[in-house]
Amino acid sequence: MSQHLVTAALIFVASLAHVTHAAETPAAISLWENGAPGSEARAGEAEKVDRGEGRCNVSNVHNPSITPFLPMPENATGTAIIIAPGGGHRVLCLGHEGDALAEWFAEQGIAAFVLRYRLAREEGSTYSVDEHAMADTRRALRTVRSHAAAWKIDPERIGILGFSAGGELAALAAMDAGDGGSNPADTIDQVSARPNFQVLIYPGSSHRFTVEAGMPPAFIALGQNDRDDISRGMAELYLRYKAAGVPCELHIYSNAGHGFGYRPGTTTAAGDWPIRLVEWLRDSALLPAGAAHQANRAGRSSQ
Repeated sequence: MSQHLVTAALIFVASLAHVTHAAETPAAISLWENGAPGSEARAGEAEKVDRGEGRCNVSNVHNPSITPFLPMPENATGTAIIIAPGGGHRVLCLGHEGDALAEWFAEQGIAAFVLRYRLAREEGSTYSVDEHAMADTRRALRTVRSHAAAWKIDPERIGILGFSAGGELAALAAMDAGDGGSNPADTIDQVSARPNFQVLIYPGSSHRFTVEAGMPPAFIALGQNDRDDISRGMAELYLRYKAAGVPCELHIYSNAGHGFGYRPGTTTAAGDWPIRLVEWLRDSALLPAGAAHQANRAGRSSQ
């Protein structure tokens, strides 16, 4: 058995052990064994974590990673979602845009992976969105797809979900999967980084988004009271997807602004967007039919 397969099997077993204990956070998996390109010398630096009531903001990310939240085997649907938290490329808002949502997805049978990517606008940062944050995003997609068999995932049902700044990364990944293949010795680098679907939750930088036929189907959710570049930008993006024949579902919540994220126990329409997403995944044949009913039950019981 190759070293890559052994590593994948160990990661899978270890991840399952964590997922069965909801109070624990699974261990993060580095996206590059020897450090991310351009950050090798800083890979050992500790991340900075700012915790408070309902808040978990992470910065100083030099060793990009994914944290797996895997469903119990008997509930697994084969669908997977990589979550890119927002934070203006200055921090990663893992509280309401990361781990809690990943745990909820796992309860619905969806494998979720929270991405810690390098921050281009953190004070003193030498990183850029296009060169570093996007390299981390595409590497996350390749990593999950390369471990699909070990994690019981269908490689044709792997999506990318992003909030705000993370939504920019998700949209850019759907626009351009990157060339790949830059390191023939790296088997992960040879795997496709194209997401099978994209989920854009109040994404930033919509002026950068391009549209063409054949792009991955999209689910978009935002608040009407968000900034014009987001509220108007997403309405216009939906029309461009429609014109290009790209399947797209758009939810604009009239009583919401920016940053509603996911908060367990919500009683707002905007707070129930993950249930709408699961319904869309089912309707789009990206999720087995029973999963949407599970999500509805989970949503009602949390209120």
